[in-house]
Formats: sequence, C-alpha cells, structure tokens
Amino acid sequence: MLKIENLSFKYEGGSFALDNINLAAKKSKIHAIIGANGAGKSTLFMSILGLIKPSEGSVCLDGNKLIYKKKSLRDYRKKVNLVMQNPDQQIFYSRVIDDIAFPLKNIGMNEDEIDAKVEKALCDMDIYELKDRAPHTLSYGQKKRVAIAGVIAMDCDYILFDEPTAGLDPKLTREMIAILKELKDKAKGIIISSHDMDFIYSIADYISVISNGKIISSGTKEEVFQDENLIYNAGLELPSLVRIAKKLGCPLFSDEEELIKYIKG
Repeated sequence: MLKIENLSFKYEGGSFALDNINLAAKKSKIHAIIGANGAGKSTLFMSILGLIKPSEGSVCLDGNKLIYKKKSLRDYRKKVNLVMQNPDQQIFYSRVIDDIAFPLKNIGMNEDEIDAKVEKALCDMDIYELKDRAPHTLSYGQKKRVAIAGVIAMDCDYILFDEPTAGLDPKLTREMIAILKELKDKAKGIIISSHDMDFIYSIADYISVISNGKIISSGTKEEVFQDENLIYNAGLELPSLVRIAKKLGCPLFSDEEELIKYIKG
C-alpha cells in the first residue's frame, strides 16, 4: 500500500501548500485526486513522487517511510512513477525503443532483461510497429502510449497519471480508459489527477477532493458526488450521470447502461 500520512508542505513564507493530507492507494484500485487549479494536486503529486520533502508527515510504501536520500529515492521510483500530462515532456530520444529503454539502462538492468521488458511494453501498449520511429513524427495519442510504455516497462507497482485524457479525442479517451483498466487488472495501483469529471466517474474506485491544500472529502464516487455543494465549492462540476440522476430523482448508477435499465423498469 502507498500511504500519505499527516503530510504538510509549507512555502518559505509559512503558508501551507498542503495541510495534513492523508490518503491510501492500493494495488488493483484506481484512486482519483480532484480539485480546481491551484488546489494542491501538483504539489501532492510531487510529494508522492518524492520530488519535494514534506514539512511534516510522511510518504510510506508497504509500511516503509520514504527516505530522502539518492539511493532510497532511486529504489522508490522503481516502484512509484509518473506519466506526465504532456508526453513531449517525457520523451527525449530519437527512437521510441531507445526512449522506453532509457530508464531501465539508468538503473543498471542487464541488456537481455531490458530487451524483454521493452518488447513487452511495446506489445502491451500496441505500439510495436512504432519502435523504430522518431517520437516527433508520432501523433499525440501515440506519444501518450510511448510515455506510458516507458513507465510500465519498469514494472512499477504504482503509477501516477496527470490529466491522462487531456488533449485526447473521444476515441482516444476510450482507449485510455481501457489502458487504465488493464493496468488495474494487472494489480497496479493507479493514482489519477484530472479535471474531467465524466472520466473520473467512469473509472475511479475511490476519490479524494482537494481544496486549498486540504482533503475535504474522500470516498467512493457515489459518496463523493452526492454532496453537490461540496463539489461546486471545490470549483468542480458534477459528472453528467450524476446531474441526470439528481434531476430524475433516482439513485446514482455506475454507468449509462445501469441508469437506462432503471428508467425502463
């Protein structure tokens, strides 16, 4: 389990960017962190990755507190890593295959193991035919897949996704949902930050709402989105299915099919 315990982060002036954050991410689960711009999501992600050291509290992986020393951080990031919102910030090499292999070479893995892991990641992301392509020639959706392949090649236990559907059309959004569900089925712990409430509602097992650096609500999607005022006060909006259910005066359902069955009786 990946746990954030009583974590706070103060700016130099003394104000809190994060204030007593507690959350737990589990393998085979998708945990969403939602909030308006400036709420603290990016700072929380940097804290989870060990890129910044909290003023108070801790990050714990499988019961072990994160130690902010080079070797410990390096070992930690073999198990916890990030897929950035913009894939161009994550892809650097002239060939796709070299880009995916880079982090494995960086941790000293032997060549045979690297080759096997890279090939599997290429196949898992359905981009094997792109392996010798230059990343700058790829579409945005293909670049997203390359960025994900670079992380899953490391066989991380927990993967953070920053706005995974940003810039994607509806077809590619459906593909991203399928990718995330597949990673979940492979016992990966997924942590997502997104402004797309319909996407969050379709995929999250658990949600934490952050506002002004504090977690103001946590629970299942049905529990969190029941509180309409809290969602709006956090600078967010209700998912479409929740708005429809509220107007119809019916229970919340996980997807459109369940809602349609209920309406048809």
